[in-house]
Amino acid sequence: MDLAQLPVYQKRAFVPENVDLTDVNTVVGLYEKLENKPIRSAQELESWLIERSELDAALSQAGSILYIRMTCQTDDPIKAGEYKRFVETISPAVKPVNDRLNHKYVRACELFPLDAKRYQVYDRAVKTDIELFCQMNVPLQTEVDLLSQQYQALCGAMTVMFEGQEQTMPKMGKYLLETDRSLRERAWRATAERRLKDQEKIEKIFESMFELRNTMARNAGYANFTDYQFKVYHRFDYTPKDCKKYHETVEKLIVPLNGKILSKRRQQMKLKSLRPWDTAVDPSGKKPLAPFKDAQGLIKATGSIFNKLDPEFGLQFQTMDKSGLLDLASRKGKAPGGYQNTLSEARKPFIFMNAVGVDDDVRTLLHESGHAFHALACAADVLVDYRHAPMEFCEVASMAMELLGGEYLSEFYEPPDVQRSNREHLEGIIQVLAWVANIDAFQHWLYEHPQHTGDERRQAWGAFYDQFGGKFIDWSGFTQIEDFLWHRQLHIFEVPFYYIEYGIAQLGALQVWLNNRRNPGKALADYKYGLSLGGSRPVRELYRAAGISFDFSEGIIKPLVEAVTEEWEKLS
Repeated sequence: MDLAQLPVYQKRAFVPENVDLTDVNTVVGLYEKLENKPIRSAQELESWLIERSELDAALSQAGSILYIRMTCQTDDPIKAGEYKRFVETISPAVKPVNDRLNHKYVRACELFPLDAKRYQVYDRAVKTDIELFCQMNVPLQTEVDLLSQQYQALCGAMTVMFEGQEQTMPKMGKYLLETDRSLRERAWRATAERRLKDQEKIEKIFESMFELRNTMARNAGYANFTDYQFKVYHRFDYTPKDCKKYHETVEKLIVPLNGKILSKRRQQMKLKSLRPWDTAVDPSGKKPLAPFKDAQGLIKATGSIFNKLDPEFGLQFQTMDKSGLLDLASRKGKAPGGYQNTLSEARKPFIFMNAVGVDDDVRTLLHESGHAFHALACAADVLVDYRHAPMEFCEVASMAMELLGGEYLSEFYEPPDVQRSNREHLEGIIQVLAWVANIDAFQHWLYEHPQHTGDERRQAWGAFYDQFGGKFIDWSGFTQIEDFLWHRQLHIFEVPFYYIEYGIAQLGALQVWLNNRRNPGKALADYKYGLSLGGSRPVRELYRAAGISFDFSEGIIKPLVEAVTEEWEKLS
């Protein structure tokens, strides 16, 4: 289906039908119409907010469709050009008038106060955005967005000739699951060498982004980009110091467990040391898990999992499939990774990924489907801002779904392979918790040292990588590749400091998993209730609604690590 033809969730009342939301004059005119509209009562203020929300949703969807088209085919110059024009024209033109609308809202609230609890989160966000807005930063942010597109295109274009055919980077990952060690090594070398070809280009993209971001922070009156970006993300419930506490706790509790897991792997494989191509294959020598043959097989079995977990989820997933809201298979020219993007006016989720037939693909689809169910659960809220939760909770929705769905992997596997998949998933969770600390600590260092050189950046990366588990892998002869592993982490380029959310949320997801083992019915009901609140409440309240705690100190991590360790040993 053409995404532009999706039916709207609710008929437009303010935005004209068939209006061109890629035309800058039209878009600005609509926002200026809101700016000039009189507000004479609390009722008129709420009506004005709903109209603004309708326009924001319609414009957001227009941009989302262009982004989806671009990432689905990064080598299509027309699609790339359409997205580029949107980023260059619409976004910068809307930001100043949006700032004026924020001021208009705050002034109106002083005259006509609204329900304090209902608008608590919205008011806090608006006031923060007013504080952050700086006209000088509008063109700079556009430059950053365009550099992000360059990074996407560069990564999406990476292919290698291997085994007689041109293959995408996601497809090359399949070879790292093969039991033939020489084949794994050749595949790993091929992909690593291909990435090195673009190493200098990626470095230049990052350095350009880095300089722009530091300038934006100074323009907005902040001493550093870290504090500025925390405000941009509306992080009201924790600070950079809390993140560093997470790093310390992970180093103390998670890294040793990860070392234990990798040590057992090395012993099972009868190796003197683990090389980079030895970390994904089954350590006992079993063939790679092959859960499905093609994207339709993935969709069918995953749909069955959702039907068993919760009939409502099953129906929603089926509707997404029939509506053309799934693009799952890997192909040349497709951007790397996976994401869920909410089409805000239709209030429907779109899932993008690069499935190649491996076990990780199942988890990825479960993960992105968790985001999709979250979007659908809160779709009825009239405010588009409340149809998006804080990322620290959004990722609970997705990561918990990986664990909840893991109970029904018999749709893909026989019992021994179900056990194997769930064991590997728990190992992956431990590795992710450590990797999140690694990436986040590195990002904090980057922006705490705005004058650092490329060599200093490389040395800092190496120190953090060893600190959080890289020391368990033997990189002899491949230090240049090790030095630039962070190039693969798109978050550093596209959404700086957006990565700690995965660690925080993984702890929340593990709590949902434990709740589900104790009382499945209540755990699922609490989980769904938390999703239904969207972003209408502060993050700590969202966690409580889902039956879990927003806490990433040793007090919460230690019992979770113990539970994971116990289950991992049982599955092993």
